[in-house]
Amino acid sequence: EVQLVESGGGLVQPGGSLRLSCAASGFTFSNAAMNWFRQAPGKGPEWVSRISTAGGLRTYADSVKGRFTISRDNAKNTLYLQMNSLKPEDTAVYYCATVGGSRGQGIQVTVSS
Repeated sequence: EVQLVESGGGLVQPGGSLRLSCAASGFTFSNAAMNWFRQAPGKGPEWVSRISTAGGLRTYADSVKGRFTISRDNAKNTLYLQMNSLKPEDTAVYYCATVGGSRGQGIQVTVSS
């Protein structure tokens, strides 16, 4: 059974940083390209970033490019999202997902003063 569990969210002031983690199990993580998505209140899901199996190819939504960094540790079966220079419009539930459509339960990130 595929399991994805996010952690590291919370409340941060504008301009601050957070690092999200996604612990994966139930599948061969090192063979899976991975994504981060987010969903703000009252809005649909928004794709944030994607990373290839070995981490050599990383892509970002324009809204986060230059501020967020996706990475992975295949030895630890863990996906990360380093978020810097956070803005109030980054407030959302963030979740990791496989390209096959499995996703975690999500974690809240709130950017507010």
